[in-house]
Amino acid sequence: MSDGVYDSIVEAIGNTPLVRLNRIVDGSAATVYVKLEYLNPGGSVKDRAARAMILAAEDAGELRPGGTVVEATSGNTGIGLAAIAAARGYRTIVVVPDKSSREKIALLRAHGVEVHVTPGGRPAGHPEHLRSVALRLAAEIPGAWFAGQYDNPANPEAHRRTTGPELWAQTGGRITHFVAGVGTGGTITGTGEYLKEISGGAVRVIGADPATSVYGGGDGRAWYVESVGHYLHPETETDEWPDSYHPEIVDRIERISDVESLTVLGRLAREEGLLLGGSSGTAVAAALRIARTLGPEDVVVVLAPDSGRSYLSKYFDDDWLGRFGFPLYGPANEPTIGALFDEVAGSTLRTIASGATVAAARELLEVAPVLPVLLQRSASGPAVVVEILGVVTAASLAGAPDDAVVTEYADAPLPVVGSTEPVRRAAERIADRPGPVLVAYEGRAVAVLDGARIIAAATNSK
Repeated sequence: MSDGVYDSIVEAIGNTPLVRLNRIVDGSAATVYVKLEYLNPGGSVKDRAARAMILAAEDAGELRPGGTVVEATSGNTGIGLAAIAAARGYRTIVVVPDKSSREKIALLRAHGVEVHVTPGGRPAGHPEHLRSVALRLAAEIPGAWFAGQYDNPANPEAHRRTTGPELWAQTGGRITHFVAGVGTGGTITGTGEYLKEISGGAVRVIGADPATSVYGGGDGRAWYVESVGHYLHPETETDEWPDSYHPEIVDRIERISDVESLTVLGRLAREEGLLLGGSSGTAVAAALRIARTLGPEDVVVVLAPDSGRSYLSKYFDDDWLGRFGFPLYGPANEPTIGALFDEVAGSTLRTIASGATVAAARELLEVAPVLPVLLQRSASGPAVVVEILGVVTAASLAGAPDDAVVTEYADAPLPVVGSTEPVRRAAERIADRPGPVLVAYEGRAVAVLDGARIIAAATNSK
């Protein structure tokens, strides 16, 4: 048989190409290559770990013929596991967070996966936390095996054996910097360990991380780019990092905001012809930042985990971008919330922390008619926005004792419109709720507007 002919999908994983970036490097002297992992059969870098984990489980007798593969994942690992499991005769059950793109969930179901969607904003140990649900299912189902990518040693080993050697061979040993996002930690750990060992420690390993992720020193609050970073819920008592991640391998971490990741995604598609996923935007943004500090002898390789085809309903969709106040993918061609209402740009949103007292809320309500209630780490510390639990007004606190916790008297969260969202579209979404609405800018709540004003503005512009 000639090269490129395989007995099954298992052998077809890996040996993905490197493509040089030319137009978005903005004059950097260093050479920057992207490793296109979406060209794996299952569509992502997670095919490598999925194959290694299943084969290791078979060798150990943990996964037997007719068994069931169970995993907690944002989607890609589940897709890789499902594809390989299908080829080897296993059933697959995957637990995903509700922030996963609908395309990923559809792909899982296309492989015959039983998908369980659970709230993403749950503390570790909570019954609805991804891992808790997956472990419960694995315990209840006869013959089930929990893949556990976060702590499975086969995850980083897959990259130590395949991704690292491929990069070294593809660059002829010229690679000087390796950049990858940090999620489970398996990719950056395994690849980084190999590259450091074969280069005698010369290759520098850079982690790309969402700005608020704990890995890079953030406070752990939620972000919008999927499949990268380490979220820390305020109610998590002990923050446990994955065994698959060996932080000593990483020389530095670049913290990348959501808006920078999404901006780079747009440039990659339009200027390089590369339609990549959200975490790829985070990684490429970090690689470009590093490349600007390097010289012509340096070779930067950045790993792009998956394709933008799994996120067309999110990062490449102006409706999704606009409602959270991110820059639109295309021109608005009509008035937006931020352009029409001056108070959006210059306002400071007053909020109240979830652990605060009713007395504190009443004091703030003297200067603000509506107070969003923010989930925070502790009542005494600074408010760290993870989630808006609801809102309080003077009316909702009427009769409440001053020493009560404000969360007990909060009304439902307000509708949200985005600063970049066309006024007409925002008005359509809030037509049945003309009261106060929150305005988001780059994913953060920044102001409260009267919904009736938005509806009126849309009507007058017709």
